[in-house]
Amino acid sequence: MPTSTSLVAAGYADGNIRIWDIVKGTCETTLVGHKGATTALRYNKSGSLLASGSKDTDIIVWDVVGEAGLFSLRGHRDQVTDVVFLTKGKRLISSSKDTLVRVWDLDTQSCIQTVVGHRGEIWSIDVNHAETYFVTGSADPEIHIYKVDNEAEEESIPQDENKEKDANLGTTKVKWEVLKSIGNIRRGSNDRVATIRFDASGTLLGSQVAGKVLELFSVADDSEAARRMKRRRKRKKEKAAKASDKSGDAEGKSPEVLMGEKDEIIASDVIHLLQTIRMKHKIRSFCFSPVQAKKGTIGTVAMALHNNSVEVHELQESTATRLHGVELPGHRSDVRVARLSQDSSLLMTASHNAVKIWNPQTSACLRTVETGYGLSGVFAPGNRHAIVGTKAGTLEIVDIGAAERSKVVEAHLGAVWSISPFTDGSGFVSGSADHDVKFWEYEVVQATKQLSIRNTRTLRMAEDVLAVCLSVDAKYLAVSLLDSTIKIFFVDTLKFFLSLYGHKLPALGMDISSDGALLVTGSADKNIKIWGMDFGDCHKSLFAHADSVMAVQFVPNTHYVFSVGKDRGVKYWNADTFELLLTLEAHHAEVWCLAVSSHGDFIVTGSHDRSIRRWDRTSEPFFLEEEKEKRMETMFDAGLDDGGYTPKEDVPEGGAAGVAGRKTQDTISAVDSIIEALELAENETIRIAAYKKEKKNDTKAGQFKPNVMLLGMAPNAFVLKAVSSVRPSDLEQALLMLPFMDALKLMGYLKGWISEGTQVELVCRVAVLLLQIHHQQLASTVAARPTLTSLHSALKEGVQLLKDTIGFNLAAMGHLQRLLTARADMPFKDAAVKVMEIRKKLAKRKGAPVPAKKARGRKKKKVEKAD
Repeated sequence: MPTSTSLVAAGYADGNIRIWDIVKGTCETTLVGHKGATTALRYNKSGSLLASGSKDTDIIVWDVVGEAGLFSLRGHRDQVTDVVFLTKGKRLISSSKDTLVRVWDLDTQSCIQTVVGHRGEIWSIDVNHAETYFVTGSADPEIHIYKVDNEAEEESIPQDENKEKDANLGTTKVKWEVLKSIGNIRRGSNDRVATIRFDASGTLLGSQVAGKVLELFSVADDSEAARRMKRRRKRKKEKAAKASDKSGDAEGKSPEVLMGEKDEIIASDVIHLLQTIRMKHKIRSFCFSPVQAKKGTIGTVAMALHNNSVEVHELQESTATRLHGVELPGHRSDVRVARLSQDSSLLMTASHNAVKIWNPQTSACLRTVETGYGLSGVFAPGNRHAIVGTKAGTLEIVDIGAAERSKVVEAHLGAVWSISPFTDGSGFVSGSADHDVKFWEYEVVQATKQLSIRNTRTLRMAEDVLAVCLSVDAKYLAVSLLDSTIKIFFVDTLKFFLSLYGHKLPALGMDISSDGALLVTGSADKNIKIWGMDFGDCHKSLFAHADSVMAVQFVPNTHYVFSVGKDRGVKYWNADTFELLLTLEAHHAEVWCLAVSSHGDFIVTGSHDRSIRRWDRTSEPFFLEEEKEKRMETMFDAGLDDGGYTPKEDVPEGGAAGVAGRKTQDTISAVDSIIEALELAENETIRIAAYKKEKKNDTKAGQFKPNVMLLGMAPNAFVLKAVSSVRPSDLEQALLMLPFMDALKLMGYLKGWISEGTQVELVCRVAVLLLQIHHQQLASTVAARPTLTSLHSALKEGVQLLKDTIGFNLAAMGHLQRLLTARADMPFKDAAVKVMEIRKKLAKRKGAPVPAKKARGRKKKKVEKAD
């Protein structure tokens, strides 16, 4: 978190970083640079810099204020797992799954130390607030502790003295090393460390493993660590003396030898285990409260759990007390079922242990009922009951009003994978892994007035039934089997009608259109097939998703189809033209289920990420060509070259620095817009010069007509608009792709912009980037020398003027602040003196004894009078 607590940085699987304002609920900045998923983020103390690590093994340091990448650091051979700033020495420490910790100097942009010694992957690192101790958490059974030397600098040391081997730690010590190992602390759990963090005061250290355990350690200050070291050495001396007295020989070290050893603080002097917190569910992450601990406590910790909840615990010396928890109304595991009522007024979702009833309009959870592992479901007529098919083969009747499970029917011997209702509300059909398709009717038990169900018919199949679907007119029944075929039967006689072949893997979802003309099936072979219900011919086979298609459903009274799959995507198709209309991406894991409203105005999806998402149809006009163009651009982005990325094998051992950012469609579009603006401005400048010449020779020349493409702006203003419209994080990559001749033209405009005082910071950044990129060509090009000479003085004057303006404004604001403070304190300026006078008067009236301090003051006055 930066200094402004309303800003939060989030890393995404596509490598982008978005900075959100949690008060406004808006995305303030998008930083594009990584080529793999962002796996680590950390602000510096002031919040001006942000470091990010990624699966592409790169570390990028971002200027948060300027919204741009400063540089990238390359040296790790595997995914970067964590980063942390050392503010005092302007350094950055990173860890990786390659078992190495690297220390980077931000000024020289180079690796100054590589820490080895870990046997397993390093997953988390942290440094205390005072930046004196550094810890690492890895797959090793120990926590590695290091002393931070912020004053360490590289020195020219003779070769024989430069390195000395430490036999105990197996590391190479260098005299200028920043991190110096002081030992390890044994952990109580054998699981790998997921997160390790100090609290704000630096007195507590938390180690969260990839399980249900959080270990808390106490961190001693320097004086306490020194006392522990002295006690340890004293015990060691006493033990050595006793051993030498008993044995009479020189087995151990004598006290005289121990006296000559150097006094050094080791890990056990600084850190020791305080307590272990065990939770009922796996811990995903934790953090300490930055607020000062209450009296009688040592701190407060919040933990995010695997069941989608957050718990806050108050810490004492040996125990932890649960203060409160934050539990969202959502599910604690995968959402496997999503079913809307016939009028779309209620939504039912099911997971491994509960069924939840929602109001889809307000997103409010109305009821939560404990059930078995739900795999399918349907609403009974009247929306007062719901039927849930479970993994155990039962059909459970849920009373929505009473929020309880009213009846459990032993319906099948295997998992009930699918339920399809009759449109007239008389009953439903269930399909199970026990090869049976059963027809059920609703009935009311007269004695208890409770809803019940009765099995009327059973259709035996040769394979497991994965999905069943009834046509709207209840004429046909489609059954998907484990042998990858779809069989269609007449509902009234259960006679076989059609057998559909074509899928290479079983169809997991299917639906029949409202007019009964089309059948759509989605399979584990990633394809969607559209069949004709009249002859069973396959109209079209579409490669729909990058993974298994889990569910498909028609929009009522149309031939539009929605599909969801394990590739996290939701897709919208036209079954008549076989075109992909839309691709909706928001889920972070496999999408299991889908429900379309009766009017087609919204859909609901449930996912492995435990989220339930509602997608609304908007009134925004939809253009198919634009969507195709967006998909082509996405494919183009995926196929772009690495933009200067150095392969792992080519990275030097000491690390290397590179350009922050990557080539994307946005950067290419930005370059095109700058080049186009330069061409238009150049042509307009030529036209203006020609018109002036003509005007000079012929006073009757007509009025000049500017080019409408320049939007009524002057040529230099139009070019500045094109440059300023480029996103700050894409500017460097855009200028990298700008040809040298166009870069030379752009530099010709910089002096005019800086003289006008327009966007001085942007102009200076463009100038510096162009000089860095084209330094050699500029130095060897004679035509560029006048531009560079005039630009040198203009930049200096412009920056100095901006600096003076900022300084003047800061001084003025400081003066105003002092004036406001003085006015605010005026009524209370003499309050303390007046309170003391009132107290004295009251004490005199009541004859109360004068306080000691006041009595001493009176004695002094009496002595002065006597003198």
